[in-house]
Amino acid sequence: MGSVKRALPNILLTGTPGTGKTSTCELVAEETGLRHVNVGELVKSQELHSGWDDEFGCYVIDEDKVCDALETLVAQGGFVVDYHGCDFFPERWFDLVIVLQTDNTLLYERLEKRGYSQKKITENVECEIMHVIAEEARESYRAEIVQILPSNTVEDMESNVERIAQWVKQCTGS
Repeated sequence: MGSVKRALPNILLTGTPGTGKTSTCELVAEETGLRHVNVGELVKSQELHSGWDDEFGCYVIDEDKVCDALETLVAQGGFVVDYHGCDFFPERWFDLVIVLQTDNTLLYERLEKRGYSQKKITENVECEIMHVIAEEARESYRAEIVQILPSNTVEDMESNVERIAQWVKQCTGS
């Protein structure tokens, strides 16, 4: 099934925690006028979870509640959605899926600076090594809308934002 034609496209920006999703989304929103939805923040603010996971220090997301909360919004178009998972969002929602990837050493350092537990750091770095999010995206969305981009440096982020902004301009004809 192809994506639905909207006046403005929807973009999913995904990747392992620490790859620069939120920073990139904020810059994309600023550059393009798309509205940024940080799913992690939405889960907290609207209580779209089934409780707290002490082991990993995070909420246990309720995917059905998240999809219900986003359904009407994304139908309008014009959103850049920011989340570290992607396989539960309906394919019809997105016109472009970006997976950010980061060098494992850099990722480890970023997560350590966030104060993540050793277990959480190890699990996330292993996910990045195994390309778990990239595989999820490839399995969940049409190949032609999935883009894997490096996110190691500020220059990478700037290049990614410019690339996404150009894509949005092409889609909207502006």
